[in-house]
Amino acid sequence: MIKAILIFNNHGKPRLSKFYEHYSEDTEQQIIRETFHLVSKRDENVCNFLEGGMLIGGSDNKLIYRHYATLYFVFCVDSSESELGILDLIQAGIAGAPARAVSAVKNMNLPEMPRNINIGDISIKVPNLPSFK
Repeated sequence: MIKAILIFNNHGKPRLSKFYEHYSEDTEQQIIRETFHLVSKRDENVCNFLEGGMLIGGSDNKLIYRHYATLYFVFCVDSSESELGILDLIQAGIAGAPARAVSAVKNMNLPEMPRNINIGDISIKVPNLPSFK
């Protein structure tokens, strides 16, 4: 079972945190700090699985993470989860995001492409753009 999903930058600043168990706000902040400390000190060429920290449940839980550019994506899970399955989940979420964004733009239901945009005193002429269809 997934206990928490944490995304933080290279400096440990949380960008997203979702806990599936109730913790006080102070405890959540301590978990984020401890998780960042555990994950960030590891070399890039080592395994992406490690035992959970003391705050998130100790040795019964695992931290599964990936480091992309300036972000760490960390899943805190119990021992029943597959490490490789969670890594695939992280990979699919990251790699699929640009494709989903392009698909969302393509599927926008606009009657026609706007030619002029007027905002107050500002008028913008939109150039002819290629069709997405």
